[in-house]
Amino acid sequence: MNVAILGAGNVAAHLSKALIKAGFPIKQIWSRDNNNAVNLALEIGANSIVSITDLSKNIDVIIIAVADDAILKVAQEIPSALNQKLILHTSGSTSLTVLNGFSSQIGVLYPLQTFSKNTDLDFSNIPLCIEANDDHALELLSKITNKISNRIRVVNSVDRLTLHIAAVFACNFTNYFYSIAEDLLNAKNLDFNLIRPLILETAEKAMLNSPALIQTGPAKRDDQSTITKHLSVLENQPHIEEIYQLISQQLVKKFKQANLGNK
Repeated sequence: MNVAILGAGNVAAHLSKALIKAGFPIKQIWSRDNNNAVNLALEIGANSIVSITDLSKNIDVIIIAVADDAILKVAQEIPSALNQKLILHTSGSTSLTVLNGFSSQIGVLYPLQTFSKNTDLDFSNIPLCIEANDDHALELLSKITNKISNRIRVVNSVDRLTLHIAAVFACNFTNYFYSIAEDLLNAKNLDFNLIRPLILETAEKAMLNSPALIQTGPAKRDDQSTITKHLSVLENQPHIEEIYQLISQQLVKKFKQANLGNK
């Protein structure tokens, strides 16, 4: 089964290596920036193509791994001669229907993970959320994904969008909070390494428990005295002060309601 990947970013790089490892040769790589396509193709032993119209008729699966707002435009450039091939996109927040009309077989292969090019990942542990337009396409997609991951889940477009939102909170927003903590510490010449054990312990507890059950901190206790002290320190950084106040208010509200519900 020959695969072409349209895109050469982080997802494309990791996914292409996982597919090759599973026995699915990547024959062609395309990117808007041809240098990126050339570099990834050289790394994985594929051929780079300058134009999507150069896709080979021998390709069986076309994977669109580009930014969400570029998926439709890229799909529109796929030659009509390939409209019987399996065409997939990898987005968490884009509906399957964006590929309607471009092939009789369409699907989504969404890896639920954060990707960086220089960080190695074991794809066998990455949840792959899949969806297809019919049973035949889903069967083909399942055959592919089951060879690269042990965690396959069929998820429709509506639920996948919710999953993507949850991932933004759990990963992207959380990492931004890490960067705020780092900035606060750097301003006082304090080492970020001081709180790395705290980050690790919190993450490990969240792996084993409901996050609501392990919540700690002044807002959870409704400790207004400590919250006020913290806000006074942040008053010269209004954007951080606003975030702190909003999150604290929501936590106080959440756990007050929980306590009322337990009475």
